Amino acid sequence: MKISFGYELAFYCPQPTPMVLLLNAIPNPQQRMVVTDFVHTDPAVPLVTYLDAFGNLCTRLEAPAGRICISAAGLIEDSGIPEAEFCNALETPISALPHDALMYLLPSRYIESDLLAPEALRLFGNYAPGWLRVQAICDFVNRHVAFGYQFARCTKTALETYREQQGVCRDLAHLAIGFCRAMSIPARYATGYLGDIGVPVVDAPMDFAGCMEVFLDGAWHTFDPRNNARRIGRLMIARGRDAADVAISTAFGTSYLQLFRVWTDEIDEGQAAAMQSQFCSPHEGVRAA
Repeated sequence: MKISFGYELAFYCPQPTPMVLLLNAIPNPQQRMVVTDFVHTDPAVPLVTYLDAFGNLCTRLEAPAGRICISAAGLIEDSGIPEAEFCNALETPISALPHDALMYLLPSRYIESDLLAPEALRLFGNYAPGWLRVQAICDFVNRHVAFGYQFARCTKTALETYREQQGVCRDLAHLAIGFCRAMSIPARYATGYLGDIGVPVVDAPMDFAGCMEVFLDGAWHTFDPRNNARRIGRLMIARGRDAADVAISTAFGTSYLQLFRVWTDEIDEGQAAAMQSQFCSPHEGVRAA
């Protein structure tokens, strides 16, 4: 299947303001980038890209005083198959973990896994180690935490989410990650696009979606405590210890968000061909990753 995705953002800055964006999509092995989501700004400003410490593609710019619009549109080809499930995947002993997975066992800015450890052991200590234990954590978080945008708070931590029993997708992910880390299972925060593909359409403006990736049997696997289902067409953007590492925009100065629009839609072959034509010149061919 073909999936169109993208975003439109607008900020007002009282004075020139350096910014870092973390918005470029990263297809998984079952996806192919057909039209790349290049960042565009209005007014046009110089853009510099680099890889951060987690391997995420970041964009640096200096927003001029006034309003700046930032947008991108892309197209991927997706398998159309729900995310794989590996019920027999085992936990990896700490002594056998890759060096770069060890940081995802530690507490971080929004995830107090050390303080959650007693509850994690009480709730999940009797489950068989591996995939089924991680799924039990997701099942619990999905039941325990009521989802609602009115519960969003930029400073909310995993422990606060556990106590308040309410939050948004990032809060559910933080709590599940905290429980995993408390059980010595490496877990990291991930953000990306997730449209209503293969599920009933939700009557609400689309947002970027937070989930988690857990290291089992030598590989990272996606889990989604918010939706608690294997989904079709998830497209990742960034990964880190928690949401602090993967903010879609970081302004080094005062900025006000004035417009926020995100989309991820399955489209037919005719629409896909039209989109490819729109983003190609006769000399370029398709801009692919």
